[in-house]
Amino acid sequence: MIEAYPDLVNKCSLTNQTALLLAAKQEDLPCVEFLLEHGADADISNKDGETPLFVACENPNRDIVYLLLRHGVQVNRCSTQGVSALHEACRHGQLEICKMLLDAGAHLEAKNIYGITPFFTAAQHGQVDVLQHLVKRGADINKQALDGASPLFEACKNGHAPAVEMLLAWKATANRSLTSGLLPLHMAVQNDHIEIVKMLIPVTNRLRIQNCGISPLHIAADKDRDDIMELLIQSGFDVNAILSEGQSKIYEDQRTTALYFSVFNGNLEATEMLLEAGANPSLDVFNPLLIAVRLGWIEMASLLLKYGADVNAQISTQPSTFPSAIYLNIESLPMLKLLLDYGCDAWPCFDCQYGQNPHPAVPSRRFTGVMRCNRDSPPMRLIQFCEVFSNPGLCRLHGPIMSLLLDYVGHVKFCSRLLEVLEACSKWAEIKLKAAPPRPLMHLCRLRIRHQLGVQRLQMLHTLPLPVQLVRFLCHDITCSLI
Repeated sequence: MIEAYPDLVNKCSLTNQTALLLAAKQEDLPCVEFLLEHGADADISNKDGETPLFVACENPNRDIVYLLLRHGVQVNRCSTQGVSALHEACRHGQLEICKMLLDAGAHLEAKNIYGITPFFTAAQHGQVDVLQHLVKRGADINKQALDGASPLFEACKNGHAPAVEMLLAWKATANRSLTSGLLPLHMAVQNDHIEIVKMLIPVTNRLRIQNCGISPLHIAADKDRDDIMELLIQSGFDVNAILSEGQSKIYEDQRTTALYFSVFNGNLEATEMLLEAGANPSLDVFNPLLIAVRLGWIEMASLLLKYGADVNAQISTQPSTFPSAIYLNIESLPMLKLLLDYGCDAWPCFDCQYGQNPHPAVPSRRFTGVMRCNRDSPPMRLIQFCEVFSNPGLCRLHGPIMSLLLDYVGHVKFCSRLLEVLEACSKWAEIKLKAAPPRPLMHLCRLRIRHQLGVQRLQMLHTLPLPVQLVRFLCHDITCSLI
């Protein structure tokens, strides 16, 4: 064909591919050699700007690269993405090809459209031998891409521990961040590369972490990286670090602490780890305890209460006249008792602003349980306990709920709506008798002692130097006696 039609040697396909480019892609050395000897132009690129030299590095073939370079190809031609043949050789870890390209004049600091150099590419793919050679040639080990990523950042992100170790030995800085503020340590935590995390902790500046607005602990908690979380805590990272406003606004609930992430994920082990290290359970817009209560996680709620979570916390976006924790999961009697045992104030449940007077209709808009924070929305009206209690869906639990609440209050009066609900079912008549004055003196004494102890001491009731019988009595164990 070449003898009959010599001009075909540089004929291009619809995608601008020459026979030489296709032969290089197929690693067909004899064909490449034949075409070059018959006048094939080695610098014609396809529609993506890829030359035969580029594809010979993309599909690594040392002999074809050598042959093309010997015929004087332009070594620094780049694809439409700005990727050079040297980039491709580095990506595949082809040390010999890299040497040939550099000796032929390949630009060591060539950048693609994202600002990525060949050294960056080698680090990105963990090509240690290539990195060593490029450094000897004078490559900039800290050259950042357009998004701020450094070679070290990419090696950390992709889990190339040997490359990370080598880069750190060459004094590559661990404190250059993405434009988003994330450091190599953040990315190693996110991708669960614990060995790399161990290398980065000593060389990462804590002030830089503070300024970026997100702690590695936040990421460890978000991704359930418990082993890494333990390592970070042991290394002295602040368990009460707060997300910056910009980072917090990413989430509808505007969470701010690592503890919130762990509670939201239902990670009991991580939550306990953070609490034991001194995490404050009352720093977020929405108290993490309310998440546990809403989802019915008794063990999680108990753990948070043990470490001082505010049992009387309110939901700012849906305030009520009584503790929000009661509101969120009133249908769970075990959860309700847990809250009351830890000092949840039941008295406001009976403090209705309408009293014995007629009540307005219950608003049709009800809380959905989704915690979204919108600081610009107008404050909502306070929800009354009787509005929640009168929900027809709770009819079978009206008696048990009310009976339990009465165990934690003294003399109270039912408002007209509560009376209406209780009188609607004859079997709840005993509840009215239980609330009738006078309440038993022993019961009032118990309430008085619990009030004197206060919520914080109630959380530590089992650790106080008190007789076992008295502790059981104060914990509302109805089977106990002080005799």
